[in-house]
Amino acid sequence: MSALFDLSGKRALITGGTHGLGMAMAKGLGQAGAHLLINGHSPAKMEQALAEYRGEGITATGHLFDVTDDKAVNAAVAGIEAEVGSIDILVNNAGIIKRTPILEMEVEDFKQVIDVDLVGPFIVSKHVGKYMVQRKAGKIINICSMMSELGRNTVTAYAAAKGGLKMLTKNMATEWARYNIQVNGIGPGYFATEQTAPIRVDGHPFNEFILNRTPAGRWGDPDDLRGTAVFLASAASDFINGQIIYVDGGILATIGKPANEA
Repeated sequence: MSALFDLSGKRALITGGTHGLGMAMAKGLGQAGAHLLINGHSPAKMEQALAEYRGEGITATGHLFDVTDDKAVNAAVAGIEAEVGSIDILVNNAGIIKRTPILEMEVEDFKQVIDVDLVGPFIVSKHVGKYMVQRKAGKIINICSMMSELGRNTVTAYAAAKGGLKMLTKNMATEWARYNIQVNGIGPGYFATEQTAPIRVDGHPFNEFILNRTPAGRWGDPDDLRGTAVFLASAASDFINGQIIYVDGGILATIGKPANEA
């Protein structure tokens, strides 16, 4: 059974893998045996991230490129394939969010979010996918969101992008399943990260909202994503295609607690 989840000898490209949830998922893949190909755009963050990976005994190399730059992605992927080896697993994790009400949002800001969060995964998948099609093997994991299913105030561009990414996932699976390529997604819920630290305190309205809205009664730990990432990257998911697994503590399963429910 353990062989189903073993990623030894595999190479995994993780975009935006220098920090946060991307790093947590990358560590899971590395601990399962994969050679990590970490993408980012900050040399300083890349150096720190690689030191952290290697400090945990994980093999990792850094690859600086902009996921929205078609030519740069093409060159980077070709270089990895020629100099490092085949990209067996792709995790499209890089993303941004701009919290702005619709009536106040500039068109250029809306376009930037769509460009990074939706066009970026298309570009990277296109260039990695052509090699996977040739080999007739590959795993692609798109990092979606609960906003792939739900709306929320001030995140219109992000929700539009993540909803589009859900459908991009399904269409990529439709076109590439015949080549033994599995394309699926992960939709994280609300997680305890450095970014959410200021609001994860007793008495903060949003902290209380998340604790009450989540059936599990807690924020997600980044480590909660590792198993799902390994599952979708491994042979254990060879007949799963076009699916989004929401790792959200049950938020999407319920309408929420009534005001009078303990």
